[in-house]
Amino acid sequence: MATRGKDEEELRRLSVEMRFLEQTAETLQQRLSMLNAAMTDLSYASMTLEGVEKEKVNSDFLVPIGGSSYVRMRLGSSDKVVMGIGAGVSMEKSLPEARVMMKERLDELEKSSVAAQQQFAQIAERINTGRNRLETLLSSVREEKAAGNV
Repeated sequence: MATRGKDEEELRRLSVEMRFLEQTAETLQQRLSMLNAAMTDLSYASMTLEGVEKEKVNSDFLVPIGGSSYVRMRLGSSDKVVMGIGAGVSMEKSLPEARVMMKERLDELEKSSVAAQQQFAQIAERINTGRNRLETLLSSVREEKAAGNV
């Protein structure tokens, strides 16, 4: 009978731990989605800068404005870029400086993504281990209850 009490207590503890781990995994998935979106955004910006760098002054081109819509623009100058540096602050940078900054940001995001993926993998492994233990405990408690009712 004492074993059954211990098993039931462990079941409760594991159940709470599983909920916590599942919430943590969900949070990490959301973080990974945000990191992927930011990396995609920076990749597009970097490709755009590459394209602008190759264009001549007064060249016409289409600028995406969102919603699959574009505005036809004429390139006045391609030597300066206005970049966000955080907290709603932007500053003018030379095109090569802007490309270097974007590369550094992309590298940082990739490192963060790898770390988040590793954390997610560890948590997923803990969840699987916990679920297996829960199943074992549930079977044990059911068997003990069935044996006690006989």
